[in-house]
Formats: sequence, structure tokens, C-alpha cells
Amino acid sequence: MTVSLNQVTVSYGSRIVIDDLSIDLPEQRIGLIGGNGCGKSTLVRLCNGLIRPDHGHVTVNGHDSVREAKVVRRMVGFVFQDPDLQIIMPTVAEDLAFSLRDNHWSKSKVTAEVDRWLEAYQLSGHRDHPAHLLSGGQKQMLAIAAVLITAPEIVVFDEPTTLLDLANRHRVKSVVNSLNQQVLVVTHDLDFVTDFDRVLVIGNQGIAFDGRPAEAISFYRRQASAIN
Repeated sequence: MTVSLNQVTVSYGSRIVIDDLSIDLPEQRIGLIGGNGCGKSTLVRLCNGLIRPDHGHVTVNGHDSVREAKVVRRMVGFVFQDPDLQIIMPTVAEDLAFSLRDNHWSKSKVTAEVDRWLEAYQLSGHRDHPAHLLSGGQKQMLAIAAVLITAPEIVVFDEPTTLLDLANRHRVKSVVNSLNQQVLVVTHDLDFVTDFDRVLVIGNQGIAFDGRPAEAISFYRRQASAIN
């Protein structure tokens, strides 16, 4: 799988966030780091059509994110920072089942698939509990499971550990490491991306640095120190 941006520009009003950016992202695990408001979330939202470029084109394995938006959104799953934004249905099981609504499966098949994912993400004991009453870590596991149950080919995580304690941050990291899909992770947790294939430092309306994790993190630390 390859996400490609070709001369992409995105602005919010008069503020240009991404300016004429061209880049290919074929690696399996890619981290995106940088300061607040630098464009990290904007860049990953381009990958599944949540944001449309003002100029240029975004493609996912050759599919245009605007002209083929439905195809791209099936290919790219998106896990938000706040799981409450993703939890839609009243109970845990219903929320997972909702993700399968377009499969047109039998009720028994949906139930079996939901039960399998509840077991895998240690939520079986909460099957019929109100989803919004789960702990923060459990909510994030439910949000992740609700994306992965749809079998996306690429998974985007937008600051998935910001609201979590240390144990649950490790748990999310373990999930990411176990995935066979291509993964893009926006994070302020620099330890999260130390073993990734590639890390992008976002800034200056594009990519300030692009390379191996150690070099990218070192660059970002120097950049942040210079600002302070």
C-alpha cells in the first residue's frame, strides 16, 4: 500500500498549513511528530478523505481520495484521539456490530464476529455494558476494535495515547506493533515511534525532516529546544 500526495496544498482561511507537498508513504509503520498546530492531523486526514486538498491530489494505492472517496475510506481506517468521538451505539457489542452494518451479514455471523473481537480486546465481560461508561483505556480499545473489525488496509492513529495512563499507552503500542496493515501514527509520545520504519517531522507548511526514527526525533528535539 502507498499513500501519495502530489503538490498538495491545504489552508484554513488565510493560513496555509500544507503548501505544495509531494511525498510517497509506502513503509509499513510511519510516525508523524511535530508541534501543536503544525499540520500533522491535517496530513493524515488527507489520507482518507476527511480533508480535501485545496490544490493537488491524494491517492491511496492509486485511488483518488476525492473522486473515489468511498473506496478510500473503506481502505483507510481512522482512530481518533478521543474515543468518545467514535463510540456511537449504546452498548459495547452494539458499537462493534455497527461497524459491520455495510457487510449485509446474517445476525448470527455478526454476533460471532463481534464476540471474537470482544475476546481479542479483553472486552467480553463488558459486552452489554454502556459503552460510554467504560474506562478510558477500555474506550480506546473499543474504538480501535471498531476500526479494525472492518479490515482496513491502512490504519491511521491520531494521537491515540494522549488521554491514557502508562499501562494503556503500552497496550495501544502493543496493538499497533501486532498489526499487519500499514500504520500511520500521529503522536507527541516520541517513545511510541522509536522502532518505526520512518518518522516525519511536520513543520514549515510541510515536512521539516524525513528519516529514520532516531534522526527524526533528534532533529525535532533540537528544533523544539531552539524555539524555547
